[in-house]
Amino acid sequence: MGLFKVPGLNADERQTFTLHLSYSFIEGILAGLIALNEFVFVKSLLGSGYQLGVLFQFTVVVFLLLIFFNEFLKRIKNKKRLLRRTAILTRLPLMFLFFFPRSAEQLTGDSIYHYIFLGIFLIYFLANPIIFPSINLFLKTAYRHENFGRFYSYATTMKKVVMIITTFIYGYALDLNNYIFVYIFPVAAVLGMLSVFLLSKIPYREEVKEVPDQTLWEGIKQSVNDMKEILIRNIPFRHFQIGFMFYGFGFMGSTMVIILFFDQALGLNYSSVAFYRNSYNLLAILLLPFFGKLIGTIDPRRFAAISFFSMALFIFSLVITTPNEGYVVIWDITLYYTMIFYILFHGIFAATMALTWSIGSAYFCEPHEAGTYQSIHLGLTAVRALFAPLLGIYFYETWGFTVAFSIAISSLLAGTMLMLFSAKYFPIVKAVSKTP
Repeated sequence: MGLFKVPGLNADERQTFTLHLSYSFIEGILAGLIALNEFVFVKSLLGSGYQLGVLFQFTVVVFLLLIFFNEFLKRIKNKKRLLRRTAILTRLPLMFLFFFPRSAEQLTGDSIYHYIFLGIFLIYFLANPIIFPSINLFLKTAYRHENFGRFYSYATTMKKVVMIITTFIYGYALDLNNYIFVYIFPVAAVLGMLSVFLLSKIPYREEVKEVPDQTLWEGIKQSVNDMKEILIRNIPFRHFQIGFMFYGFGFMGSTMVIILFFDQALGLNYSSVAFYRNSYNLLAILLLPFFGKLIGTIDPRRFAAISFFSMALFIFSLVITTPNEGYVVIWDITLYYTMIFYILFHGIFAATMALTWSIGSAYFCEPHEAGTYQSIHLGLTAVRALFAPLLGIYFYETWGFTVAFSIAISSLLAGTMLMLFSAKYFPIVKAVSKTP
């Protein structure tokens, strides 16, 4: 691969990128399956709107544990072993989906299988508060600063390519058999364990630290205070997180409403939903190399503003989409003309947010602090997840799709303006997170 011929690439970076790329390949398969998870829950399992909101909440509310896990992770000396154990405990329950019913008659009403499904994926997502900060920590220490964003974008591109292929095949298979997921996810359980095992093999040398003389609970309180201190002292990073609160409200408040819009308003089948997802992700793949370089050259807040504004535009494209008007059906795929703008702006959003959400926080700190900063970022993500998804469902059920989408757009525009204001008047100062 041409990447390995880059002059000055050291042995650790070569090994890290090989493992990172392998991890991303398998995670792309899993992401392709998870991409249709909410639609499966509504269309195949006949789950309710609020249950759908709870399912989405699980993907992010688990990051509240980072408030407690941050100190725990700092004390764990063998992080590689922790990752492997986490993979086994959180991926194995996916195998229980094999025993789910294969007919709608057994899933009508308030079925127990709805709650089992929610429980299985709650356990699955509980791995993220451990895996995500570890990724940033491992990669930020293994890659040099000038290569961090570039190599991350390459691996993310690989993940998205695989995700597109998986989503297309999975969506087509679901149209043939709405319950094929009961056979797919047991295989995904094995792949999920393998991917994290590969991640754990990335070269990482733990800094030699003195054993703290305080208890774990005292350490947790100290960790929370340290996080609070970072937000108080590091003004650019604080603005970055406030901007993400506006973005997160718009994103979480609209994502499940969009799923319901696809199903209830537009009546799309699995193949159509997979088509829209694949189209914007394909565009994101084409844009990722450009944005991977761009994020290392401009203020991360300006980069985030691109993400926020592009999302506001793709939600607006849904507002102007009229059900049963202005569309064409090709190979059982329903393409609304106004949804072309949805694909365009969602592609820009997917490319930029894949970088700014995952590694944006690392640009506000020193390399060894990347794990802590990402923990703050993810912890605050969980805070807004406590109310935003269900609030979005409430707005939709009370006032309809247009009002729910309009509220989300307003929040995204507020976040965009804050990011641009902060980048203009509050420049980033390196090592701001260190105590003077």
